[in-house]
Amino acid sequence: MNNFTHHSPTRVHFGKGQIEKLAGEFPVGSKILLTFGGGSIKSNGVYEQVKSALANFQVIEFGGIEPNPHHETLIKAVSLAKDASIDYILAVGGGSVVDGSKFIAAAICYEGDSWDILTTYGACVERAIPLGCVLTLPATGSEMNSGAVVTKDKTKDKLFFRSDTVIPRFAILDPETTFSLPPRQIANGVVDSFVHTVEQYVTYPVNALVQDGFAESILKTIISQGPLALERPTDYDVRANLMWAATNALNGTLSNGVPEDWATHMIGHELTGLYGLDHAQTLAIVIPALWKYKKQQKLDKLVQFGQQVWNITGSTKEEIADAAIAKTEEFFVLMGNPTTLSAYHMDATHIPAVLEKLELHGHTQLGEHGDITLKDVKEILALAL
Repeated sequence: MNNFTHHSPTRVHFGKGQIEKLAGEFPVGSKILLTFGGGSIKSNGVYEQVKSALANFQVIEFGGIEPNPHHETLIKAVSLAKDASIDYILAVGGGSVVDGSKFIAAAICYEGDSWDILTTYGACVERAIPLGCVLTLPATGSEMNSGAVVTKDKTKDKLFFRSDTVIPRFAILDPETTFSLPPRQIANGVVDSFVHTVEQYVTYPVNALVQDGFAESILKTIISQGPLALERPTDYDVRANLMWAATNALNGTLSNGVPEDWATHMIGHELTGLYGLDHAQTLAIVIPALWKYKKQQKLDKLVQFGQQVWNITGSTKEEIADAAIAKTEEFFVLMGNPTTLSAYHMDATHIPAVLEKLELHGHTQLGEHGDITLKDVKEILALAL
């Protein structure tokens, strides 16, 4: 196991009715910027619960944060927040709203061009407005980590940043807030959390028994509960298990002391930025192809993944690895996420633009070994056609 430092400052309120605890999370007299997305929180009862809990606070609202939040939208919120001299940000929604709010929190305190926050991957961030969140779509784990992803719509650049200053101070996770999610968002959340887990697990062995066991438990939970969420969208226990699995998939626990890949995410970000595919859709396309391409290098962990997660037996390591990849593809398709570019009417002509963006963003040495070059990405995407 590799050395690591672990710090998790987020206080989590999990379960039914926990939104009522909001008031206790803010100092008396706080002026709060309430951020949200397209307005679904106003139709599913979450907005009313939040407003009721914050009845004794001054609340300024900013809605309309997109999936894959746009820089152009977020800077409007920054301007509003500065004018109002807000003290705290409360993000109510899914990972995109939380990500966007992290950017807003950092940009309020940054004196230069706010896009610097993304181009420096957070290196220029020294402080941020404190924030908390009420999660309504489990997927990204943003409610308990330091990362955020933002897209500049004008140039189709999708970049991420990290800063401990934007880790949410608290997160409210009520599974009942997810009951009204449409099937596409359920599927995307399942696939996203699944891939977050394997990005930190299907690499190479370092004898990290606790982390491996935890990853395998999360994957088994996602595999068993994901289809049930589509069948029984208001089953509290199913939703609760998926919500907590998604949070733990990317709150820093799995990454302690282990190698991480993330090549699939870097490639997927470019597909989303350029062609508008959902984030999880890109992950379902890329990761099986990447595993096929890097099978020999990842063989030991693919075999462990196949045996421990999918209960696969076989006479050779190759057979087990191939079967594990096939099972993963079948699961993604079962959830409603195809695993080929052609399923989204894309072909080889779309690949060069992805390579150009990766080069522009300096992502030319990807993967846990830093050995996935642009030439390799071209081959991986060819396998995904």
